[in-house]
Amino acid sequence: MKARLGVRQGTVLVATLLVALIAAILPGSAAADNNPPHSDHWGVIARNTIGSPVAELRTGPFGPFGTTGTAARPPYGRGSLGIEVANNSTTLVPPSEKVDFGNEVDFSGQQVLRLRQVGFHVFQTAENVAYGGATPNMPNIRFEIDPNVTATDDYSTLVWVPSASPVTNGWSPFIDATSTGYWYLTGNETTCTQAAQCTFAQLKASFTNVNARPTVYTVAVGKGRDFMWIGAIDGLRLNGYVYDFERDGVKVLRAK
Repeated sequence: MKARLGVRQGTVLVATLLVALIAAILPGSAAADNNPPHSDHWGVIARNTIGSPVAELRTGPFGPFGTTGTAARPPYGRGSLGIEVANNSTTLVPPSEKVDFGNEVDFSGQQVLRLRQVGFHVFQTAENVAYGGATPNMPNIRFEIDPNVTATDDYSTLVWVPSASPVTNGWSPFIDATSTGYWYLTGNETTCTQAAQCTFAQLKASFTNVNARPTVYTVAVGKGRDFMWIGAIDGLRLNGYVYDFERDGVKVLRAK
């Protein structure tokens, strides 16, 4: 079954009943794709991973010592996605590790321009800040997409780079990718490039300006290739759903 980045609400009772009937008869059909993705479709994306990083569903982290309140525990449940990457563990250029933990199945074909809410919570440490220097050393959200700008260019990665976490040595509040940080495309398909970063609003406008209808291949959170980073992510928000990373799998919650 497909997951939706945005779910339309029916306005006609007959149509609603018809959709429900079709979904009951054909549970794998498009009529049933309001259902969120199954947790077994989430994991390390092997082809997008370099070196020997760690991306593991875990309990915690809690603390560290002296930390209290919401910063001292995962924002959802008791678990999170722990990530560990090094900065110079390979012979590649640049010699960096990289990891993507995501879903290669359930979001395929969804419209990028229907994305309205996106972001996550992060467990950041003072050591990570020091590793990155003046550059905010933070994990990313990445969408592999078909930009549909030209007939021959059918691949790009859409990347969100957060601003610095407002909390160190603990869990951050929700970091909103629609209002903080910056976005870019790896293939220079629009005016939003790594050299000319965009806000979320500018990113969406850059597609509409060239009459493009980009679609999603995969959704992932990850880190690299740049600085060493050891921390965790939880509560990935995609429109009306929150993806809660727990040790026993990825739980899907309705956003409040």
